[in-house]
Amino acid sequence: QLQASGGGLVQAGGSLRLSCAATGLTFSGYHMAWFRQAPGKEREFVRSMRRNNSFKWYADTVKGRFTISRDIAKNTVYLQMNSLEPEDTAVYYCAASRTASYGSYYAVTDVYNYWGQGTLVTVSS
Repeated sequence: QLQASGGGLVQAGGSLRLSCAATGLTFSGYHMAWFRQAPGKEREFVRSMRRNNSFKWYADTVKGRFTISRDIAKNTVYLQMNSLEPEDTAVYYCAASRTASYGSYYAVTDVYNYWGQGTLVTVSS
């Protein structure tokens, strides 16, 4: 029900925009997030937003570089990634949550009801 796309190979300092299209659910009812998982590491939180778009969260490692946004008409969430670094290399996943306590658990993978299949981002030095 979530389809992530937009990954690829980019040089350090470059930009990419990831997309996450939803079918069978509407974003207005879900908090949305992006996570990533590098080889040999655990999945980690990147950025998220409340379902009413009233607040957004970010990981310190992407502060000032990554932006989350959505297009309700297209039922799509985006992750704009600028100033990419080799350390950003990972498979990126979008996720949707309906938890009522989202503000306390936005970075916890267990609160997410749906996950996209992941899209690979590779940043070369």
